[in-house]
Amino acid sequence: MDAFTEAGGNFVDTADIYSKWARNNRGGVSEEIIGRWMRDRGNRGEMVVATKVRAQMWPGPDGEGLGRQHIIAAVEGSLRRLQTDYIDLYQSHSFDAAVPIEETMSAFDDLVRAGKVRAVGASNYPAWRLAQALATSETHGWARYDTVQPHYNLVKRGEFERELRPLCEHSEVAVLPYSPLASGFLTGKYGRGVALPRSARASGVARRYFEDDVAWRTLGSADEIAKVHGKSVSQVAIAWLLCQPVITAPIIGANSADQLKESLGAIDLRLSATEVKRLNNASGGSYSWND
Repeated sequence: MDAFTEAGGNFVDTADIYSKWARNNRGGVSEEIIGRWMRDRGNRGEMVVATKVRAQMWPGPDGEGLGRQHIIAAVEGSLRRLQTDYIDLYQSHSFDAAVPIEETMSAFDDLVRAGKVRAVGASNYPAWRLAQALATSETHGWARYDTVQPHYNLVKRGEFERELRPLCEHSEVAVLPYSPLASGFLTGKYGRGVALPRSARASGVARRYFEDDVAWRTLGSADEIAKVHGKSVSQVAIAWLLCQPVITAPIIGANSADQLKESLGAIDLRLSATEVKRLNNASGGSYSWND
């Protein structure tokens, strides 16, 4: 995180549940780490902090979801763990079909009016639910979803591009795609006939992409373009996202300062219109945008 801010970064994205699925992790640990780091550095005012609500944080009917009671209780927990009195961007982690959208957006609006949240966003929302939420907020004059976090990268395009992309463009919703490197497939460390690393993550990558000829074709094109620029495959994958007008910022993850530096190397990579078209064609997408 120090390396990130030293490089000019200021936006940090997390969630209240991170990383409850890990052994001996109660959830909320990521927020606690970020909170301690901001306290020790005294840089809260310089950071844009985003977190999420939706997943189950405690037992009982109000321990999860996007109902008013859970949202109001969950934000207090996040504020406490982050050691702050406001959250810059508070996001629905995924949509909740069991709760009326009016209840969810009304609760978010109350948090914005109270100054506990500055803006709200959505993650893992289908286009129909995002459109419904935007219309509800407009009708009532409530805070709206200003951002959306889709799962979007060079080898996973259709889910975002078919419906969410045109909606975001029309409604001017900022797009913060996660998994820009397809869980590591777009780093260049995987290859046909190359021994698979022994990890659950690698096994998941293999299940999703190793039988997908389009994914391998896309990886090959990205690798060739990377060599022309003296860059890595991962930098090409991130640069492809950065050159799209609808994308505000891809969400990158790093386990070390070196990994972070590698991803940030995409910032100064400018793909030509021909290279973008080549990547689009290789990945099977039907959408294009201006270079």
